[in-house]
Amino acid sequence: MLDKFKSLKDTAVTTAKSRVQRSKAAPTTEKHLVALDIGTEYVKALIGRVTPEGIDIIGAGRSHQKLSDMQAGAIADIGGVVENCDAALNEAEQQAGVSVRSAVIGIAGELVKGTTTTVRVVRKTPEQAMDMPEVERIIKLVQQRAEAKAKQQLTWELGGKDVSVKLVNSALVGMEIDGYPVTNPVGFQGKDVLVQLYTAFAPLIHIGALERTAEQLDLDLVAVAAEPFAVARAVIGDDQSATMSTILMDVGGGTTDIAVVNDGGVQGTKMFGIGGRAYTRAVERDLGVEFDDAERFKLGLASGSVPTDQLDHVEGALQKVLDVWVNGVELALSEFTKLDHLPHRLYLCGGGSSLQMLVDRLHDSDWYTRLPFTRKPIVEHIHPDQVVGIIDQTGKVTDHTYMTAMGLLRVGLDTVQYSGTGGDTVKEKLDRILHV
Repeated sequence: MLDKFKSLKDTAVTTAKSRVQRSKAAPTTEKHLVALDIGTEYVKALIGRVTPEGIDIIGAGRSHQKLSDMQAGAIADIGGVVENCDAALNEAEQQAGVSVRSAVIGIAGELVKGTTTTVRVVRKTPEQAMDMPEVERIIKLVQQRAEAKAKQQLTWELGGKDVSVKLVNSALVGMEIDGYPVTNPVGFQGKDVLVQLYTAFAPLIHIGALERTAEQLDLDLVAVAAEPFAVARAVIGDDQSATMSTILMDVGGGTTDIAVVNDGGVQGTKMFGIGGRAYTRAVERDLGVEFDDAERFKLGLASGSVPTDQLDHVEGALQKVLDVWVNGVELALSEFTKLDHLPHRLYLCGGGSSLQMLVDRLHDSDWYTRLPFTRKPIVEHIHPDQVVGIIDQTGKVTDHTYMTAMGLLRVGLDTVQYSGTGGDTVKEKLDRILHV
């Protein structure tokens, strides 16, 4: 036990020295952000330079995680994760030529609850025009009701155990006054106010682990973001008139995170604990091989490098997990009961979605017929070029595996923009309320 604590101490000291060394990089007056996507298999770090048009990615790095570092998308070994984050940050900062302290970190796992809550408020003075303090009171009321709902759901899932939660993301989906849709409620009269607000809550223990990780890395934590929400923000961008409707599916190493976007608004996010590592474990178990060999067999399907005598066994093992995974997708999407129909465009991202067998199943099977789709979904990987307002200058961010990290940069940009001083428009005030 003493050896373990000594190891953790040594890791912290080494990391602290590394941060000091990186802080000697050339000073700059430009604003920078770093996104840390702490995944089950890899930590990815992207450094972005804030520009008038959005963000330019000027540094990218990644580091492989050990099997014991993460569990179902959440941090299991803070010391190990800190070491991996430090390695990824080193690589990114060396490429960028700057040392960055302002960070946004993603949070995932089955216990992160994101949903859209609808609340109807009856105003006592309908003839009086709404002002910003009244709008703020209504939004706070919706957030409080959403928090109570999230705590109730977690308590049920954990067998009655009381869990403390914290709001990590909030976004206005829609607002109506006396049945009339408005984007800016200030100045309107009316009696019935209907607010749809997306909120994501996470257990304090998970958020605390991320805060401790940032502290040991000597980073200032600008924001913590639910990862499917971050991906959705990357795709939606700043267009207030966006009408995009899509299903975003981030298949990571430990979890699958799903976000449903309808008419430019995040309707909700769902997560379940099956990712790329579950497929590797199945091969490991069924073939009786080591984990690293099982991973090599899984990845070898695409290149045709799996030995002929093992091919059927590998495919059979993967197929078992795929059957369960598709059932998980169906169950998650079936919970979006407030939508008349689901969007027919499905975007995939994350390393786990690189498994061709998974993509083929979504393309070719009739899994969607039991869900409220109006037609067969169009399934494709989302490409970094489709992200709004984020430009890669490194040449490293080239595929769907970096989408979550890019989304985290977008959330960081949102937070920086809306927490600054001097924004006095109604929209800016409303955005600050949502990003507190």
